[in-house]
Amino acid sequence: MGRQLPQSVTRAVQTQAALVVVSGLITVLTAIQREELEAAFVARESPDIDVPAFVPVAVVLWVTFALLAAVLVVFFRSGHPSARLSLTGLAAFFLFTMLVMYRQDPPGLFDVLAAVAAVLDVVLIYFLWHRETNEFVRGAQLADDLEP
Repeated sequence: MGRQLPQSVTRAVQTQAALVVVSGLITVLTAIQREELEAAFVARESPDIDVPAFVPVAVVLWVTFALLAAVLVVFFRSGHPSARLSLTGLAAFFLFTMLVMYRQDPPGLFDVLAAVAAVLDVVLIYFLWHRETNEFVRGAQLADDLEP
């Protein structure tokens, strides 16, 4: 029925799952340290600017990220090249988000989680474009082309 997944595809899926967990931890930390985030925002910005609601934004962002990643992983495991491109774009966007978060000088634990997420993003991109993954995706395309 299905083809055996290469180790690089399995590792990419595991790394994506780890990113969802780390982003969930960042979301929970946002809820726990809401006051510290608001104080840091007030110290950085003009007093005339209203403090944004960090928690709802973090929750919606996490749910969207997790669901999008879950759908893309299903297609990626089937060998769809567009899913690999989309997961790469998602990883690049998440890496950019972590860098922006780091530059905003959040409380210390946010920096640690952002660094962990950045490393996981780089590892994910490595596995998405690994030689074995390339062969797997190419093989899936050939199998689709041969089917009547």
